Amino acid sequence: MASINTNASAMTALQTLNTISKNMATTQSRISTGLRVAEASDNAAYWSIATSMRSDNKALSSVQDALGLGAGKLDTAYTGINEVIDTVDKIKEKLVSARGASLEDQKKIGTEITALKDHIKSVVENSNYAGANMLKDGDDVSITSSYNRTGTSVSVETIDITGADVQVLETTVTAGTPPTTTVTGIAAALFADDFFALTDTSTDPIAASSSDDSDVTIDSMLADVESVLSKLADGAAKLGAAKSRVDLQKDFVSKLSNAIDRGVGQLVDADMNEESARLSALQVQQQLGVQALSIANSNAQNILSLFR
Repeated sequence: MASINTNASAMTALQTLNTISKNMATTQSRISTGLRVAEASDNAAYWSIATSMRSDNKALSSVQDALGLGAGKLDTAYTGINEVIDTVDKIKEKLVSARGASLEDQKKIGTEITALKDHIKSVVENSNYAGANMLKDGDDVSITSSYNRTGTSVSVETIDITGADVQVLETTVTAGTPPTTTVTGIAAALFADDFFALTDTSTDPIAASSSDDSDVTIDSMLADVESVLSKLADGAAKLGAAKSRVDLQKDFVSKLSNAIDRGVGQLVDADMNEESARLSALQVQQQLGVQALSIANSNAQNILSLFR
């Protein structure tokens, strides 16, 4: 039936064209954003999962920053304590050379040892990173190493280093008359007494009445040096182990972050090859839809010819 009130063909063609236009808008949005699921209305489940995983990845980014800062502290302390170990080794060599030497030679060696001790102080003082000095301050260090979420429960893991295990040297001066100086830390034994009091021969621990007495004093000093070296080696080992763990954790967190990015991408990213092919097909469909609507609208014009 031909009707001038209702053009069923035009209505059908218009509905089809509207559907095609809607699909084209969706495809163009995916191409412009690169996302198949950009809003919750696109796919509520995938959008929710992707949003949570993106949030976790931001937390992992902060963990990476914390690990980088912690690695800097550990690297600085590790470098410093190794330099101290090398210097104490040199002190040991000087003490061995002083054993059995003349008093004059012992004084010269004492001057060298004093310079080496000053170097240790300088190394400890300068082993500073971002305001933290593990070798001097002896504060416990806690480095955030991971962020874990299970459902609504979250936890943060840390890599902990006990400051007392790596504190090499700290000098505290207490006010008084005279002021009281307290030396603490792994290397404190090296500074408890002046090995070579060069300004006053009578107080020189090596300036004894006989070479045998000097040797006994040097042997005592060597025992202190060996004790200090043992503690320094333990501290360096703990720093090295923590440093190695931080480096491994940095690599893992980086790989985990990349894996989460890939997982989120698989849920919400658009396949650009597929979207390109779909857009081409929709463009053809749109052209055909416009043509079909034009043909449907021309039917009303054909009715006029019936009355001519």
